[in-house]
Amino acid sequence: MSNESDAVVFLTDRECWDRLAEQQLGRLVTHVGDVLDVFPVNYIVDGQSLVFRTAEGSKLTEVTINDDVLFEVDEYTDTDAWSVVVRGRAHRLETTEEVDAADRLALTPWAPTLKYNYVRIVPTSLSGRDIHRGDEPDRYGVQQY
Repeated sequence: MSNESDAVVFLTDRECWDRLAEQQLGRLVTHVGDVLDVFPVNYIVDGQSLVFRTAEGSKLTEVTINDDVLFEVDEYTDTDAWSVVVRGRAHRLETTEEVDAADRLALTPWAPTLKYNYVRIVPTSLSGRDIHRGDEPDRYGVQQY
């Protein structure tokens, strides 16, 4: 790598969507009162939103109480990595039309459990980074001035 500034490159929104579409597993972060929770969920990109299925329980309860969420997806190899963070609002799909449309998505639970509820995350912002992995520069050696 030629210099340190090449190590991290910020992604455009389009590049963030492309990376999100490559994966199926992300982490949902909820915030209710003083409690933060993180849940691994499999998901699918649907237009400019993310959709996942869930059973009744804490995920669904927490996004119902506070719909402000974070969603993070990443991937890495020995030489490269990337990470995308979605900030947005989550809501349960309730109308027959919404549920029917979600049923047509290629979204099946990874865990063999019944998950009747669909949740859609509509982003308010996206941020992403490409990281070119390598050795850490010498922190204590001679520095250029």
